[in-house]
Amino acid sequence: MTKKQRAELVQIELEKLYPEVPIPLEHTDAYTLMVAVALSAQTTDKKVNQVTPNLFKVAGSPEKMAKLEVPEIKELIKEIGLANTKAKNLKRMAETSSGKA
Repeated sequence: MTKKQRAELVQIELEKLYPEVPIPLEHTDAYTLMVAVALSAQTTDKKVNQVTPNLFKVAGSPEKMAKLEVPEIKELIKEIGLANTKAKNLKRMAETSSGKA
């Protein structure tokens, strides 16, 4: 059996065991999931889920996030570790996603 065949067999068995993998980060679409994942580095999913509802009220789309300045984003996510770097990255990611970069 080749490595590829073994990998395919493992994938089939894992899909049988775990047909639906729960995502602990609260999100409404691919963009909000991507933001939540970016925020989850070096912090808990619980903390991310506490911060993102307010963040998504203000900036739940790339276009809305791109309109915010980095200090505004930082203020919304300040409870999360590495907020300064994450705010800069969210701004950059939003500008790229919305075509403003």
